[in-house]
Amino acid sequence: MLHSLQALDRAHHLHPFTDFKALGEEGSRVIERAEGVYIYDAEGNRILDGMAGLWCVNLGYGREELVEAATEQMRQLPFYNTFFKTTHPPVVKLAAKLCSLAPANLNHVFFTGSGSEANDTVLRMVRRYWVVKGKPEKQWVIGRENGYHGSTVAGLSLGGMAPMHDQGGPRVPGITHVRQPYWFGEGRVGEERQDPEAFGRQCAAAIEERILELGEDKVAAFIAEPVQGAGGAIIPPESYWPAVKAVLAKYDILLVVDEVICGFGRLGEWFGSVHYDLAPDLMPIAKGLSSGYLPIGGVLVGDRIADTLIEEGGEFFHGFTYSGHPVCAAVALRNLEIMEAEGVVERVRDELGPYLARRWATLTDHPLVGEARSLGLMAALELIDPASGERFDEALTAGNLCRDISFRRGLVMRSVGDTMIISPPLVISHEQIDDLVSLAREALDETARCLAPRVADEPPTEEKPA
Repeated sequence: MLHSLQALDRAHHLHPFTDFKALGEEGSRVIERAEGVYIYDAEGNRILDGMAGLWCVNLGYGREELVEAATEQMRQLPFYNTFFKTTHPPVVKLAAKLCSLAPANLNHVFFTGSGSEANDTVLRMVRRYWVVKGKPEKQWVIGRENGYHGSTVAGLSLGGMAPMHDQGGPRVPGITHVRQPYWFGEGRVGEERQDPEAFGRQCAAAIEERILELGEDKVAAFIAEPVQGAGGAIIPPESYWPAVKAVLAKYDILLVVDEVICGFGRLGEWFGSVHYDLAPDLMPIAKGLSSGYLPIGGVLVGDRIADTLIEEGGEFFHGFTYSGHPVCAAVALRNLEIMEAEGVVERVRDELGPYLARRWATLTDHPLVGEARSLGLMAALELIDPASGERFDEALTAGNLCRDISFRRGLVMRSVGDTMIISPPLVISHEQIDDLVSLAREALDETARCLAPRVADEPPTEEKPA
């Protein structure tokens, strides 16, 4: 069965973010079932899902309450659109619940099918808002280098990931990018590391410099994730966000905080904006909204934008067939209710996040680790060459090697270049965190053994896991 599924997959399925030829030669991993924090492949191997699917399975796998919510809603109203002055109970209740959890200035929601669609919506709303306000020249949006906001044309344009840009194709004009607050990777002057807080302020100052270059009357918004997820779990210095807020307030520029990854408990608060004391004008959401059980996203909209579009904007020519899909909305609502009832977010903040931070920090003694950082239930390891203390040669693809070894040893750990990242389900236990850290150390050990001969230009000998 495994080989026949792999053959069909190779013959017909083009995977996202994949080297199609390489995958065809290797064959796909086939995941058959999941329970709690574990996934199980077609060969019966149990694997600790250190990435919660794709940053999204916050409540873990196998929650029957979510299955029941979907089943009940499918029997009652499997689909109806929210166009043409129409609504339905699940989307109304979900909108109200989201606004009750969000920062106080966010009291409206525009629903989408994904985070990418949410950021497309953000771009449309930002530019429409300034037109309605009588300032149509305010069109520029500033993002961050290495930021990720989806892979649609608008999403990749707002994001600053060079490999996506380098593949060509159309990009939305009027979008520019400034440096990211990545202290480990970029916080040096010559051979010396900068003070992290000074570095954070310097990165915020780069936003002001770009505003002045473009003209403050031309800049509409700044978009960023509270913590950069797909960019490598990049946690900004504490000085960064206060300095950013001051710059944007000085020039009356909208703040868009992309919560697609950080939202719904990942950082130990309902939203990363709460952790960093932000009051965003627009807040894209998705992923953990439904714990990944069904696709749904949206944009929480601040009062000054919503009031303007409602009172003065006329018809907003934008939307999706599945905006506020009733089954997806019902599952998302039940997901949020369970998280509240079980105190999931508070447990991440008070117990699991601090425990992971202590255990994850023990990996700093490994020769391959240049930095181990975490916030809530998101963490990263920076891989370095023990001999030089610097990054490995890119040709060695050390991160990809470590990722594949980790998976074979029973842990899903993602690589972003030579940065290893985890983002486990929010229902992980202390004991499972211990296992995760132990498996990560085993993966690092084997990675070091495999890399040693490669660094020395000798034929590699890769140890097979027991």
